[in-house]
Amino acid sequence: MEEIPGVQAGSLLQRLWRGLGPGLVTGAADDDPSGIATHSQIGAQFGYALSWTFVLSFPLMVVIQEVAAQIGCVTGRGIAHNLRRHYPLWLLRSVVTLLLVANIVNLGADLGAMGSALQLLIGGPVQLYTLLFGVVCIVLEVWLSYPRYAAVLKWTTLSLFSYVAVVFVADVPWDTALKSLIVPHIDLTGPSAMAMVAILGTTISPYLFFWQAGQEVEEQHRRHAKPLCITPKTAGPELARIRLDTIVGMAFSSLVSLAIVFATAATLHSHGIVDVATSAQAAEALRPIAGEFAFALFALGIIGTGLLAVPVLAGSAGYAVSEVFGWAETLDARPNDARAFYATIAVATMLGAALNFIGVDPVRALYWAAVVNGVLPPSNIPFAAAKGSTPITTEPFNRSIIIGGEPR
Repeated sequence: MEEIPGVQAGSLLQRLWRGLGPGLVTGAADDDPSGIATHSQIGAQFGYALSWTFVLSFPLMVVIQEVAAQIGCVTGRGIAHNLRRHYPLWLLRSVVTLLLVANIVNLGADLGAMGSALQLLIGGPVQLYTLLFGVVCIVLEVWLSYPRYAAVLKWTTLSLFSYVAVVFVADVPWDTALKSLIVPHIDLTGPSAMAMVAILGTTISPYLFFWQAGQEVEEQHRRHAKPLCITPKTAGPELARIRLDTIVGMAFSSLVSLAIVFATAATLHSHGIVDVATSAQAAEALRPIAGEFAFALFALGIIGTGLLAVPVLAGSAGYAVSEVFGWAETLDARPNDARAFYATIAVATMLGAALNFIGVDPVRALYWAAVVNGVLPPSNIPFAAAKGSTPITTEPFNRSIIIGGEPR
């Protein structure tokens, strides 16, 4: 993988960075512009009161994403392919259809937020910026080779540090903020319960399962490695790498989410601003309170995270649809060699952008996307209803793990 400028080769930091990949990108993509809007609303409406929920959700994120990554690494196939092998076709099609609907709505919200953020920074037409961001993401995902594209995504994760910087610009009462992490504040009201569901819905998202599993398969192709079901003796180091990568990625995601909550709690909530519908509104509201620097950092962070999250959303849709129909699904293929895969990515991205042009409010539609996301997780990790599972088998059944008992 790529070198870190200014860091001596062979150092601990260098080795750690080189060992990170799908888990880090997946965790960072979880803090997409629509997620930023949710976390901003949490901080603005409830202050620091719900910070403890991010500590609670962290181990849940690690476990579910690690299992998704292991499925890809062990079988050499993505989530949808494993569903196709072990479950009825109607279930597979239902899951992938729901995933597509949720992803397209999420793409629309993210692209719209990116366009609004750029408009706040430089002025101009929001819809044009929204369309241009969609085109840029498609071009990067389709035309860059996988190693180069993976490197771009990996370095893009650093854009999330802008929200950490905002925290230090804002006047955060650290004693109160840190206490909120370990002392739960439980308010048995409808808005508080809905906020907690929203936090779980934005931190544990089905498209991340498909993406991380697919990226593990891509990494095997890049390294010319075989699935662990064929080479079980290599499972120890590989599973250890996945665990470290996933823990770091999910920790990064949780810390950034907390930074957004702390920043908006210290600025918006403390000044009586309790209603934030979009991430761009959160950035605009920060301007008179925290100053131009905090506003610019927040707005730039929306664009940076969007450039990371949009390809992940579209890519997970491409993996899922291609696995349903048995199409070639790899970001390392040339466009002519995986036309249907890349076409799915392009169409999903453009449909998301189109929501901003046809009168559909993607932010409102995100509510229903969150409902869909709440239905999907139990069904799209195949072991969820396992009667007895064998995570790794030394006798591969068509390069597939045995999930939920005997293979069908």
